[in-house]
Amino acid sequence: MAANDLVHVVDDDLDVRKSLGFLLGTADFAVRLHDSATAFLSTASGSPEGCIVTDVRMPGIDGIEFLRQLRAGGHRIPVIVMTGHADVALAVQAMKEGACDFIEKPFDDEMLIEAIRSALANRNQVNASHPQSADIRGRLSTLTDRERQVLDGLVSGLPNKTIAYDLGISPRTVEIHRANVMSKMGAGSLSHLVRMALIVEIKP
Repeated sequence: MAANDLVHVVDDDLDVRKSLGFLLGTADFAVRLHDSATAFLSTASGSPEGCIVTDVRMPGIDGIEFLRQLRAGGHRIPVIVMTGHADVALAVQAMKEGACDFIEKPFDDEMLIEAIRSALANRNQVNASHPQSADIRGRLSTLTDRERQVLDGLVSGLPNKTIAYDLGISPRTVEIHRANVMSKMGAGSLSHLVRMALIVEIKP
């Protein structure tokens, strides 16, 4: 097992740490469990290997502040943030603070494992130039004005109901536009969509 296959699980919930530790262990990752961001930061020296899976909501240093402190300390280790379904705004903020991905709970085990594998495979490309920028802009050009408005709302971290209220349409209509945006942009998940938006620096 290479050191680079190490996954740090940072979560204040003991049951979550245990279940994720077991899941990732069965997927052949080396796992280290930390009960808080403070505990991780106190032991992080040099450049920690592998990647981090952390919850966005934790007492003390939460997931967002954790990301800021990692970056302030010069750590480039990729971070995957777990969020609740109602935490879209926090998830988007986490992406803007440098998280490489976010996973909405409850999530499929294989989805998390694939996200970790992707983070580990691409960890040396953090802040690298994005060759797909032109392709993303091309896809953006296919969106209708309304679909672009919905996308702007999503990138702002707004829930469907708020986007619907702001645009004067029904939440169901927002869901339809959101599905169309995901399809046209070729996004497999909300985190993928946000990542693409951040690559081309969409400003709502």
